Amino acid sequence: MNEKKANKLKILNDPIYGFITIPNTLICDLIDHPYFQRLRRISQMGLSHLVYPGAHHTRFHHAIGSMHLMQKAVRNLRVKGIEISEEEANALNIAILLHDIGHGAFSHALEQSIVTGIHHETISLKFMEALNDEFNGQLTLAITIFTEKYHRKFLYQLISSQLDMDRLDYLNRDSFYTGVAEGNISSERLIAMLNVKDDNLVIEEKGIYSVEKFIVARRLMYWQVYLHKTGLVAEKLLGKILIRAKELSLAGEKLPASKAFTYFLNHQINEENFTLETLKTFAKLDDYDVFSAIKEWISYDDKIISKLSESLINRILPKVILQKEPFSTEEIAKIKQKVKKKFNLNDSELAYFVYHGKIQNQAYDATKNNIQILYKNGKIKDVTEASDHLNLHALSNTVYKYYICYPKK
Repeated sequence: MNEKKANKLKILNDPIYGFITIPNTLICDLIDHPYFQRLRRISQMGLSHLVYPGAHHTRFHHAIGSMHLMQKAVRNLRVKGIEISEEEANALNIAILLHDIGHGAFSHALEQSIVTGIHHETISLKFMEALNDEFNGQLTLAITIFTEKYHRKFLYQLISSQLDMDRLDYLNRDSFYTGVAEGNISSERLIAMLNVKDDNLVIEEKGIYSVEKFIVARRLMYWQVYLHKTGLVAEKLLGKILIRAKELSLAGEKLPASKAFTYFLNHQINEENFTLETLKTFAKLDDYDVFSAIKEWISYDDKIISKLSESLINRILPKVILQKEPFSTEEIAKIKQKVKKKFNLNDSELAYFVYHGKIQNQAYDATKNNIQILYKNGKIKDVTEASDHLNLHALSNTVYKYYICYPKK
């Protein structure tokens, strides 16, 4: 086996930030690894392109962008006298680069249908551990920080908190690619206002208005984009297709699909049996496998998977009603009866065509990893206490909406 050549890639051009510098050869090699390159084939926003045609950006884009913001955050904190060693800075870059590497095809849809017994964050950690073995322990510190086991808490908060580099990137990136201007935030300003107090990440007092805008932008992006009713019904439809495919496969039917996809259709996967071999197979599965299979399933001899697949591929999406109040048992029963009669379905088949549930949006959670404002006198306050923005307290409440989906015709 030939020795790896030194990787010469140093700069990437990003539509949000311009030129992004890759800090060292190790990170270049991690980016070039097949595990990470798979993220080029995983959509950042699932099926949101069915609503916003420009939303075709990938997890690869987002991971690189998050690492760029992490480099800026480290530089800013060092200027303010916060000591961050080269080893810690490199570990932060690696951890944020790989924080989403465990996402499956179409991100969350796969997690709720095919690979149901294990969370994407757990798979991310498994990828990081496998890469650590391959790179002779050079990811050990990154893993320690990522799993919140490092003694400096604020380093973990840069990766995962309510004002982390992950959120700062995806809000701006998703806003850019969808064209929804309400999500545009000043990540430069927020990073410039970062500081550390008592080993916790804080925002300096003069940055409070940027934090307010960030929280409001997050709320608007959730309702307008992430929880948009058409995007919601498309994702639920995809979930139903995958659940039906798994049901048929486990019953012994051989659906046309790639080798990697077939493996996950034929096996019940959970955290206990997610071995290194499973991980290697998972690394070969991406959006292309799933969409190619669904195109084939249109002509498969099962009326449920055939009809659902055709609906998704040709964007003949079910009707969705979204409202603030739960649907009554009578309303649901009435819709079910109509659909059952119209399409001559039995009760088990009906579940694939009529489904309901609830979604939730909480722009800010004051009880967990809250955003703290640092005053000039050294005191700190939660942003909801520090702000004179009347809506911030309201935005910390969880808002629920209820949906029901059924065929239009």
